[in-house]
Amino acid sequence: MSHVQLCVNVDHIATLRQARGGNEPDPIQGAIICEEHGAAGITVHLREDRRHIQDHDVYALRKVVKGKFNLEMALSDEIIDIALKVKPDQVTLVPEKRQEITTEGGLDVKTHFKRICEIVSLFHQENILVSLFIEPDEEAVKLSKESGADFIELHTGTYCNAREKDDIEKQKNKLFHAAKIATTIGIRVNAGHGLNYINTAPILRMPGLEELNIGHSIISRSIFTGLGNAVSEMVRIINENK
Repeated sequence: MSHVQLCVNVDHIATLRQARGGNEPDPIQGAIICEEHGAAGITVHLREDRRHIQDHDVYALRKVVKGKFNLEMALSDEIIDIALKVKPDQVTLVPEKRQEITTEGGLDVKTHFKRICEIVSLFHQENILVSLFIEPDEEAVKLSKESGADFIELHTGTYCNAREKDDIEKQKNKLFHAAKIATTIGIRVNAGHGLNYINTAPILRMPGLEELNIGHSIISRSIFTGLGNAVSEMVRIINENK
């Protein structure tokens, strides 16, 4: 078995639900299916604009998720207050802009360093792990460690968007280099964004990699294969490429 675990992001089950404004499909039921088929945890992003996951989803997920429950969130007082009430196993601090389709790039740890340190301390007082979603950049990795965060989640989007072989290799090497720095200085490593059934395998040997957060590609695949099969297939890819 590979040491790398899969956390499935179920945001886009909620996206489909919100398109009609009803109750279906239910991300809570989706989370249960994901864990039944090998996911080690569930990730959701409670955005300030509530475009997909809603407050009631977060509270409900806290009750049903058996593995790690990871709540992605902006540096927002409102969302922090909710997270402190929900008490997920982990929070992942991410940048957030209203006009973006999905998260674009990593957190600017340098600009928001003081604020991040305060938030890390706040969550640590409640025994909640903190991860920072960052670019594979040496300074960002080192500042993340200085902030007291437990994990970095390396933004794999640029790697996933690369099309030329040389560029793919260049972006992969950046991820591996950042991960190596992280393991050297003692901060744990997760990764995610844009990963799918083709581009995941090459990054699984990243130094210290513990967890992948994958959502859109799994939910997309599930339309054709069913959610359980989509999750099982990704778990198999991870386990076969250790």
